Amino acid sequence: MTTQRTTGRRKQAAAAAAVVAALLTTAACGGGGDKSSDKNGAAGFNAGNNKVANASAKKGGTLKFAGAQDADSWDTTRGYYGFAWNFMRYYSRQLVTNKAEPGAEGAKVTPDLATSTAKVTDDGKTYTYTLRDGVTWEDGKPITSKDVKYGIERVWAQDVLSGGPVYLKDVLDPKGAYKGPYKDTSKDKLGLKAISTPDDKTIVFHLPAANSDFEEMLALTSASPVRQDMDTKSKYGLHPFSSGPYKFKSYTPNKSIDLVRNTNWKQSSDPIRKALPDEITVNFFTNANDMDQRLINGDYDLDIGQTGMSPQGRTIALKQHKGNLDNPVSGYVRYAVMPQTVAPFDNEHCRKAVIYGADHKSLQTARGGPVAGGDIGTNMLPPSVPGAEGQKYDPYGTAANDGAANITKAKEELKACGKPSGFKTTIAVRNNKPVEVATAESLQASLKQVGITVDIEQYDGAQTAGIIGSPSNVKKKGFGIIIMGWGPDFPTVQGFGLPLWDGKYILDSGNNNFAQINDKTINGLFDSYVKELDPAKKVSISTEINHKVMEGGYYLPFVFEKFINWRSTRLTNVYTTDGYSGQYDFVNLGVK
Repeated sequence: MTTQRTTGRRKQAAAAAAVVAALLTTAACGGGGDKSSDKNGAAGFNAGNNKVANASAKKGGTLKFAGAQDADSWDTTRGYYGFAWNFMRYYSRQLVTNKAEPGAEGAKVTPDLATSTAKVTDDGKTYTYTLRDGVTWEDGKPITSKDVKYGIERVWAQDVLSGGPVYLKDVLDPKGAYKGPYKDTSKDKLGLKAISTPDDKTIVFHLPAANSDFEEMLALTSASPVRQDMDTKSKYGLHPFSSGPYKFKSYTPNKSIDLVRNTNWKQSSDPIRKALPDEITVNFFTNANDMDQRLINGDYDLDIGQTGMSPQGRTIALKQHKGNLDNPVSGYVRYAVMPQTVAPFDNEHCRKAVIYGADHKSLQTARGGPVAGGDIGTNMLPPSVPGAEGQKYDPYGTAANDGAANITKAKEELKACGKPSGFKTTIAVRNNKPVEVATAESLQASLKQVGITVDIEQYDGAQTAGIIGSPSNVKKKGFGIIIMGWGPDFPTVQGFGLPLWDGKYILDSGNNNFAQINDKTINGLFDSYVKELDPAKKVSISTEINHKVMEGGYYLPFVFEKFINWRSTRLTNVYTTDGYSGQYDFVNLGVK
């Protein structure tokens, strides 16, 4: 999953680092049990972290979001930013969705438009749902099974609606036989044979092969219904037609959004959404520091981006308003990855020399320290994914060594890879991510101690897909180390690791398998995982995949990422959820 956040200038990160470090240490000492509040009556530090702060069923008022960047799209088919998926539940519903509960419970799937989770038959290849009574569009017309089918079919229109997740397309039509609703020549333009609608309230999915995460895919907003007569194709994201409790009043890209109540939505038809505010607004800022100051001033309630305050705002908030802050684990892993196509990283011992030679404590500090940056990463499976072991799985002794470089082991690995005197390589890093540049500089300094000389090449972060996402360009440029991060599209090893580690996902452009892993064992484990219906066995396979990835030495994890997020004193029903990678669950927020 992609996170997007304009975090300020590189010099701001460097200037604030020393001041913030001391404050973060103080905050860390408080941990999850710190109930400190401040003079404005805030709920307390971490009061909304995996639990509910300011529980209330009171309706009314305006919920005010601020943001430093607009979404990639507000079209449910096209959006891929994590915060957009979270926000879309205000105006879109799905057959099933994530539970509106704190922490790990929020990652579980629960019925939404459907009366229950799927009736699964045919050895996991047939999923049947019945729609609830009383589910309607914003104009009062009933939502039908054909609307759900049409909304899903839009995923096939990648030539018009590119950008969003395509799991459903890959699972329901792996051969790409269907051409999408805009090229459909059937009479009713509902020609995807893998989905049948025997009546207006029944929808049946016929999978060519079982996939045990199929319901998680249906819980993504890309499975939202879209009514065919209201589909404006590429312009749909400018004014989506609502199936939820709120509808668009206005939207000016990169400036503002205003949602108001959908008066045709019925609480009796929706077990998820409490629809507490009367109105929901979003205002976008060009400067993250300005936005954070407006949050602190009380002008806005929370940051829609949910990737943490900038160093300047964080420093002020920790000093003066600690009770307004939560420090969730984000669900993201930040890391360096070593492409096997770039010598000498075709040799696993050269890769492992980098892992052992890195000063992990310094890397953690560069990312913001233990609170704003996260716990030192020891492996590649984020804590929100079943099968994760956190720092208990520490194959390179990173946590056991308190993050210090293991110079002896690094030199042993250099000798084993035939480079006893070290070697030279290049780190590729996005120029619009100051914290990533700081991380690259930290890695450069520590590797120098073991004889590995590193150049840093900053590239245009807006061109990621064509620069580091192009394996041929990576090889041509000699990018031996790439700084990146990743979070789950849905909280399973498939939703996190498939694009990163399965050989079938090595792409000519837009590639995310930067390490160029095409390992028969790992590929086979993914094949076994998607067919496995036993939850306990799925967890076991997930753990094994992570182990195989780490044993290959393809990745140097930096941190299991954490954030410092702001919640206003006005906010009610505030809690973080693993369903949205540690973000606040937007759907049931209220205001005093």
